[in-house]
Amino acid sequence: MTDSLLIPLHVKYIQSLDKRTDELEYWLTEHLRLNGLYWGLTALDLMNNIEALPRDQIINYVKSLQHENGGFGGHTGHDPHMLYTLSAIQILVTLDAVDVIDKDKVVAYVVSMQNEDGSFRGDQWGEVDSRFVYIGLMALKLLKRMDAIHVDKAVQWVLQCQNYDGGFGNTPGAESHSGQVCCCVGALALTDSLHLIDQDMLGWWLCERQLKNGGLNGRPEKLEDVCYSWWVSSALAIIGRLHWIDKEKLSQFILSAQDMEDGGISDRPGNMVDVYHTCFGVAGLSLIGYPGLKKVDPVYCMPEHVIARIGLKK
Repeated sequence: MTDSLLIPLHVKYIQSLDKRTDELEYWLTEHLRLNGLYWGLTALDLMNNIEALPRDQIINYVKSLQHENGGFGGHTGHDPHMLYTLSAIQILVTLDAVDVIDKDKVVAYVVSMQNEDGSFRGDQWGEVDSRFVYIGLMALKLLKRMDAIHVDKAVQWVLQCQNYDGGFGNTPGAESHSGQVCCCVGALALTDSLHLIDQDMLGWWLCERQLKNGGLNGRPEKLEDVCYSWWVSSALAIIGRLHWIDKEKLSQFILSAQDMEDGGISDRPGNMVDVYHTCFGVAGLSLIGYPGLKKVDPVYCMPEHVIARIGLKK
């Protein structure tokens, strides 16, 4: 175990991800290729190593994944989905290259995913989830086209997802979950609607996700997981209650999940690393003020300097 972030190892790990074509996992996660690029690029930028990946290749790859309907697929030959579409926008905004895609088509695609009740579908097959409201709002916010959708309806639908315990579920009446809380709070932040919820009650539910070992979990009675270092902490940061958890113990937990030989961060100590947990581990450390990292924006999960550059930082 180490008490420091192994930045050079993590950079090498992220650089190696597209070269592991002899591993089964590489092919099993093909549908996550675009998301993985966003996770890796974000972690690298926060660690001051964004140049570690080839900028022009990334831009050309992302551009190639836009479908005729404006949405993006997760990899070549994959159907468009809201999840991939947001990752594409986040990558291109980070690289200051969003003008290489047809933004009007992206906006039209996102608009087409909003339902009459204000909720959003993830794709043409119709799955509804509070994540997709957050994704739709953020995509349009980054493109500065929030005027294109029914914002008030989206806010009202999100509010229906809040439970008696203060948390939020993926649909109205569903169990509270940290990931959904992050998405719903993010959606309310994007629409200047945080005043509509009881932030103290939500803050208590969130801070109770911290376990004795410092890690955070997604729901009561569940194990800790590095990814919740982001989902829980970002929601607490957005509502101004990040000081309600022990940041030092959380930092120690994240650092204990590093692979000290090959780099990368896992969900918890001793498990296999992946780029998803590497990203949210690094982002979590940035959020709680770990030294040497760029500051991350809790609403967008992108470096603050990027959000400031495009004029969205208040």
